[in-house]
Amino acid sequence: MVAVVISTRWPQSWLIHATIILYLLHRKYSVALLLLSMHKKIPVTPDSMRCSTCMLSEFCLSFGLSMSELEQLDALVQERIRLPKNSTLFQLGDPADAIYALRSGSLKTQLEDASGHVQITSFLLPGEIAGIDGLQTDIHRSHAIALEDSEVCVMRMNDFDRLAAEMPVLQTQLRRLMSQEIARSHNLMKTLGALRSEQRLAAFLLNLSERLSALGYSPYEFILRMSREEIGNFLGLTLETVSRLFSRFAREGLLKIQQREVMLLDLDALRELSGVECAAEHPK
Repeated sequence: MVAVVISTRWPQSWLIHATIILYLLHRKYSVALLLLSMHKKIPVTPDSMRCSTCMLSEFCLSFGLSMSELEQLDALVQERIRLPKNSTLFQLGDPADAIYALRSGSLKTQLEDASGHVQITSFLLPGEIAGIDGLQTDIHRSHAIALEDSEVCVMRMNDFDRLAAEMPVLQTQLRRLMSQEIARSHNLMKTLGALRSEQRLAAFLLNLSERLSALGYSPYEFILRMSREEIGNFLGLTLETVSRLFSRFAREGLLKIQQREVMLLDLDALRELSGVECAAEHPK
């Protein structure tokens, strides 16, 4: 039971916030979820970074396009959204009127059932796309939450459809992204259904290493933006199992770990342990 005491001596802004909180509690909505959904929209100006000049163009929707096609694509992104850590980009049930290209930071996507059980389905890095799962029904089928301060480019589907009439190659690009989404789902099913716990964690670390390397970061040293509990949820493992495996990998000389800072010491041994192909999801 939650008790809230409101004083008439509070500043007016506090009274307004307290009233909103009480209303939400009465309607059985989560106050935390309201706070997590806050983000800032930024219009794209002529001086802003555009698709034609973006360093992530080889990973994003613009992969493989010519310079003239990239310049046409510039018209598609008219705004960006800045997301504070732990804020939501979209939620289950929201209208899916856009797809989002992650420009900086990292996101997680997750499903949630009626009982509140959460299953994390992906961790997204710069250049990767969120929101494709909602295109079939025009309703988002998942939540997308920032793991750190992040920024996304917004591509409205109405604008996409209009531009695609002039640039048929955009439909090809969208099919490529959908194919990647399906492949990601298949890989997750295989990981959860066929691999031992140590194989799952090794494959996860290798996949993350290779995706970061493709972005120009070190494949050996990086910071885990997700918690061990979130890693466990994604891999179908308990928090205790993930912690035990990290300790085991450290004892065996496969890696060093200090809180969320990871140094991979033996990639070949991790590949052998994983027993799976861990290539990054993006074409080179």
